[in-house]
Amino acid sequence: MILAGGAGTRLWPLSREAAPKPFMPLPDGETLLAKTAQRALALDGVDSLFTITNREYYFHAKDTYGALQPACRSVYLLEPFGRNTAPAVALGALFAQAQGFGDHVLLVLPADHLIRDQDAFADAVARAGALATKGLLVTFGINPTHPETGFGYIECGALLERAEGNLPSAYRALRFAEKPALATARDYLTSGHYVWNSGMFAFTPDAIVDAFARHAPGVLAAVRPIAQALAPDATMLEVDASLFAAVPDISLDYAIMERAAEAGEVAVVRGAFDWSDVGSWQAIAALADADGDGNRGSGERVAIATRETYVHAADRVVATVGVENLVIVDTPDAVLVAHRDHVQRVKEVVGELKARGHESYRLHRTVSRPWGTYTNLEEAPGFKIKRIEVRPGAALSLQLHHHRSEHWVVVRGIARVTNGEREFDVRPNESTYIPVETKHRLENRQREPLVIIEVQCGDYLGEDDIVRFDDRYGRAAAEQK
Repeated sequence: MILAGGAGTRLWPLSREAAPKPFMPLPDGETLLAKTAQRALALDGVDSLFTITNREYYFHAKDTYGALQPACRSVYLLEPFGRNTAPAVALGALFAQAQGFGDHVLLVLPADHLIRDQDAFADAVARAGALATKGLLVTFGINPTHPETGFGYIECGALLERAEGNLPSAYRALRFAEKPALATARDYLTSGHYVWNSGMFAFTPDAIVDAFARHAPGVLAAVRPIAQALAPDATMLEVDASLFAAVPDISLDYAIMERAAEAGEVAVVRGAFDWSDVGSWQAIAALADADGDGNRGSGERVAIATRETYVHAADRVVATVGVENLVIVDTPDAVLVAHRDHVQRVKEVVGELKARGHESYRLHRTVSRPWGTYTNLEEAPGFKIKRIEVRPGAALSLQLHHHRSEHWVVVRGIARVTNGEREFDVRPNESTYIPVETKHRLENRQREPLVIIEVQCGDYLGEDDIVRFDDRYGRAAAEQK
């Protein structure tokens, strides 16, 4: 089970609410979701892949998995909004039970972690799986390398399984500790009995459902009717929003693991693999090689008298002169400049943008859609100009707008256009005009991408000025609920 969500606050402006950290390309070009799925699919005995994510991220995840071509069955459980990890895990476990997997081992992985040592990870999973088949709830602890105050900790108790060959040791989990103060983190590191809480788990669906019944019956009671309403044979399962609104917003640690640890029901495997939650720009910077002055980054950069500075240059040259200890992230519509010691406060920028109603907290200039992408090129009162790219075989919904007209100019490919009662092709250097209140659709029936320039004119140009009548991606039905 892969949990893919998040608000995209700490890695803004590269991560946004509509495309959070799991979907953000790393310096090597891959996303964390892709790396997580590859890591899971490389394990022995994986027969199903459950991905729990927001409905808005479904096509991001589907495209990611499509490139990986997993051989096992892939199922998407789509939440209408976030309710934290406890409801997600309870829902996934109930669905797995209904599929006949109640006594199988369910491995729960957040989609935004980076682990490079696949062999050590597989060994830890093997150890955890053996414990999970005995009815234990298993979590994975990471041996701390420094007194980190940004992670939760787990205190290890009695030895359950001694390290043997490549298999790591496992202990009884005594308690889960919150993110500590620095002095406490140093004590944890010195004692040797504490590990970082990775947020990864292994248990059988039967065991975790039973734990919910004992430790968090309210969560289970709220989630059970949602699970019962899911179609057993579907691969894309939408969670009912009205039912989900009644589900408590609580993490699995708070709802289950802390209480289960007190009852002696939790084991912790001390993973010997490398691990990062890639939770800040400092962590991203650590993924890139440093030059002789400690500078790191990606894209075209010029560094003069610059030290210990990270620069992400998206589509233009970024030059630094006479600075040090900075993080600079340049994207087409936003630039972040922060001191390295204050990168955890980037989420405050997102909060301020959200309070102002500024779209850059939520969207990039280029926005992904199920059918392709659109890029906002320019906007001013009364008009907006977009570049729209439609994938081969894809189509926008049949729709109309109340407040704007649209002019479409084809620059590459052949557009099949529905404009009112007419349907016709528009070729490169040709155009069509869509009046206000006119049903229309843009479709690419060719094998190459279709690119058009769209000019919108009207007194309101918001993305919510849209009425969908038919949509192959299910968005028209979702709007009518």
